[in-house]
Amino acid sequence: MVNLDNLFLRIKELNLTAKKLSNDTGISTGNISDWKSGRSMPTAMKLDTLADYLNCSVDYLLGRTDNPEVNK
Repeated sequence: MVNLDNLFLRIKELNLTAKKLSNDTGISTGNISDWKSGRSMPTAMKLDTLADYLNCSVDYLLGRTDNPEVNK
């Protein structure tokens, strides 16, 4: 089971609103709301967009690691 807690933790850490995230990434606020409520999961493409925007790894967003650092 995928856990998106880190996604929403990272959004909170960066003091982002769903509207700001949506405006900057093109991901709808409806999608963000659905993810938060567990109604749906982000696609691989959206996870990649989010990881780039939030400056962290996709693995971190999915809860596979506690380290937000991107391996370079």
